[in-house]
Amino acid sequence: MREVPDGPNDATTAEPIALDLRGVACPLAWAKAKVRLEALARGRVVDVVIDDPRSLRDLPRAAEASGHHVIAVDADGPPWRIRLEV
Repeated sequence: MREVPDGPNDATTAEPIALDLRGVACPLAWAKAKVRLEALARGRVVDVVIDDPRSLRDLPRAAEASGHHVIAVDADGPPWRIRLEV
């Protein structure tokens, strides 16, 4: 997993952070994503990569319920990609 460090004032212009959760089943995938999202500055973008079909269905819903914005869901896969904004 490659991560881009947070800049001082560039949360919305920084390169998206990749969070590779392949091999992690739901609901653990959401739990790991949530911990990472909570540590980021508001406005940061995260690309979550998953391969569990339940995560494809449940992770976007859980993210929205937690106050994050689902920018895109790439359902061509697996693996699938979900782009979230913190």
